[in-house]
Amino acid sequence: MSQPNPYAQSQTPISPGQERTLGAVAHGVPLAAMVLSAGLLGFVGSLIIYMLYKDRGPFVRQHAANSLNVQIFAGIIMLVSLPLMLVLVGFLTFGLAFVLAFVLHVIGAIKANNGEWWDPPMTPRFVR
Repeated sequence: MSQPNPYAQSQTPISPGQERTLGAVAHGVPLAAMVLSAGLLGFVGSLIIYMLYKDRGPFVRQHAANSLNVQIFAGIIMLVSLPLMLVLVGFLTFGLAFVLAFVLHVIGAIKANNGEWWDPPMTPRFVR
């Protein structure tokens, strides 16, 4: 018979208002990190929010997962764009990936702040 870990913290659910706020933060922090790092570090904010709050409520989990999915998809496009920059096409695809992620994060933050469930279009679901 296993003993409960006395040092483990229990994950208590959070209020709907806190979930809305954290859902908006899950899009806002990666958006700011993405802008400040030219698109390279936005996934770090998404990953931290997802790991810290994924078990605290379904609304914040979905928005954090959506944020992480947007960042993974944009990161893949940006990585593919790097070698394509040798033939000048990569500059266009890199910029489009940046703008797409920016727009999806702004829409996601607004939807989360309004308490609306939302799945970003044109984004594969890597994280659920």
